[in-house]
Formats: sequence, structure tokens, C-alpha cells
Amino acid sequence: MKRFTGRTVLITGGTSGIGFSTARRFLDEDAYVVITGRDQARLDSAVTRLGAGPGRVLAVRADAAVPSDLDLLMRRAGDWRGTFDVVFANAGVAVFKPGDAMTEADFDHTVDTNFKGVFFTVTKALPLMREGGAVVLNASWTLHRGLSVAPVYAAGKAAVHNLARTLGADLAPRGIRVNSVSPGYIDTEMYRSVITDPGAEARITAEVPLGSLGHPDDVAAAVAFLASDDASYITGQDLVVDGGLVAAAPAGLRG
Repeated sequence: MKRFTGRTVLITGGTSGIGFSTARRFLDEDAYVVITGRDQARLDSAVTRLGAGPGRVLAVRADAAVPSDLDLLMRRAGDWRGTFDVVFANAGVAVFKPGDAMTEADFDHTVDTNFKGVFFTVTKALPLMREGGAVVLNASWTLHRGLSVAPVYAAGKAAVHNLARTLGADLAPRGIRVNSVSPGYIDTEMYRSVITDPGAEARITAEVPLGSLGHPDDVAAAVAFLASDDASYITGQDLVVDGGLVAAAPAGLRG
């Protein structure tokens, strides 16, 4: 399918994991793609690995938690393509600690990137968004189910989905749809940096009815759907991509 021919897509946090796979998905569907990251070397590597044709990818070093970086991003993207058709606010960090172990610095780092960064990515992109465009926010399965070692992370992701609802209502007069996607356990660099116990993966996959970790491409497909005309009557919703983790019990746990 080539649902995004000639369209321009912004993806924050596009150097690895879900962001990278989503960039590749949109390129495969004939879009022009802007990716961001905090490290120039990783950005350069991502562009090489994406292997897109000349002029198809713009890589901008920007930290989503820093509004002035986002201002520069919008200026460069605007100079490059003029408008956005799709924004995927994906950049995020994971600080998994029990509540009583969270420091103020941990709190600020998590909220500044995962909530403030998402909010200002969208609002600063709005002057460039075309009528009828689409916004997708990266939330998390943890907004639907408590996770004891992630109170601030999960609360921030719940706030992100609330933005999908409230901005969806706010931007509806412009025909701009806003939805969120909530990945479950996805096999990414971030996941591997957090889950270091050799026995943890078996315990985690035992919780998932489909019996495996997800792949970044699974989430990329969901983002592309929500951003496409196939989802033209969907806004303010959350699409959970988790192998059944939230909604179903594994076979061995059924009564």
C-alpha cells in the first residue's frame, strides 16, 4: 500500500525502536519523513539504515523536552517541506522505580520528556499541520493497568492519552484527528535496557496471551493505520498493541 504518497510525517525519537520502525513504514508507503533524536551520530546512522532515496528524510537533532529545540525543529521542517500531514509524538524515556525511590530529578526527567515534550511537539507543530492531518501520540499499556515500579511513567502516559482526547476535541474543527497508541512489551533497545534479569523475559511473556514480545513493526503498523485515511472517522481513541496483555488472561490463568 502507498497511503502516504507525497505526504510529510514528523516522528520524534526516530533513531531506534518504535520510532525507527515507524519511519521505515512511512517511507515504504511513499512519505517524506522528518526524524529527531538527541544524538547526532545516532541520527546519521538512522538515516543510513533507513536507506531512503535522496531528499526523502530530514534528520534534526532535537530534544523533545527542550521547547527551544522544538522551535528549531519546526523551522527546519517548515523550510524543508512546508507542512506536516502526520505527527507521531514518540520520543520518550523510561524511569522505572518504586514511588519512594523516585527523586525529583527522576520525576522531572520523566515528565519533561514523556508529557511536556509530547504536548509541545504537537502544539508547536500545529502551525504547519494541514487541514485534515493526523496526530498520533505514543502512550503505553501502563495507562490501563497498574505497574508497581512505574508510578510516574504510567501517570505520564495516562496524561498523554488524555491529550489525545482533549486535543482531539480541540482540533476537530480543523479536521485534525488525534489518537494514541499504547504498546505493550515491545522488543526495543529501551526494553532491553530496563529488563536485564535473564529470567524476566520468560515471566513477562507468560503474562501475554499471544505468548511473545511485540516487535516495533507491530506498533508501526498501528501508527500508520491511525494516521491514514483508513481511520478517517477515528479520533480521541487509544489503540492498544500488546498481544492481549491488558484485556485477556493467558490460557494457563483462565478459570
